[in-house]
Amino acid sequence: MSTSTRTARPLIPTRAGTVSTREALTADRVTKSLLGYGVIAGPIYVVASLAQAVLRDGFDLTRHAWSQLALGGPGWIQVVNFVLTGAMLIAFAVGLARALGHGPAARWSPILVGAFGVSMIAAGIVKVDPAAGFPVGVPSPAAISTSGLIHLGAGAIGFSCLTAGLLVLARRLSREGFSSLAAWTRVIAVAFFLAFAGMASTALGGAGIIAFVVAVVAVMTLLSVLAVHRYRQMPSTDG
Repeated sequence: MSTSTRTARPLIPTRAGTVSTREALTADRVTKSLLGYGVIAGPIYVVASLAQAVLRDGFDLTRHAWSQLALGGPGWIQVVNFVLTGAMLIAFAVGLARALGHGPAARWSPILVGAFGVSMIAAGIVKVDPAAGFPVGVPSPAAISTSGLIHLGAGAIGFSCLTAGLLVLARRLSREGFSSLAAWTRVIAVAFFLAFAGMASTALGGAGIIAFVVAVVAVMTLLSVLAVHRYRQMPSTDG
């Protein structure tokens, strides 16, 4: 009786510690700059949103979604926050594509993350409807508006793309030998999508909104961690 042994797939080598040519050095600096936007995008979005949530009259984190901060007189701040964050995530996606080069996730993970960035820009420009007493004094519409439908659709598509992009990237991380980071990426990606589904269904009420806020903070933190991690896998560009 013959037996066969399964050979493990070889790890995908990263570029950390390698020496670049002059042309590659310039390209790597551009790539690192683009990855840097992924480091700051999440913190800027979260801090700006939470600051508005505290300062805006009548806003309640347990009842109102962050998208509603784009409504009312000071709403332009959240619109800018959405658009700026989306643009930074698109830049990060371009840097991620350049950093990954070839192999698993090199194509689809950046595309999906970039699609999430586009969805954030769309969600900022096309606003959600007033709801649950916010903005103060503005009644909720009897039926969801076209603008509200587009906003919710952009969010659903964007969140789905981000979840898929992270799961695809986790496969690449496993192939590179970063099993712990890959595992955390999978867990947070799935938890983020489930939290969105729970909030969108309104089945959990206020608990669903709180769970989604926690999930958003977690996934934005993860994006920053992934951007820093990929940055560190790039060759030194000091020389």
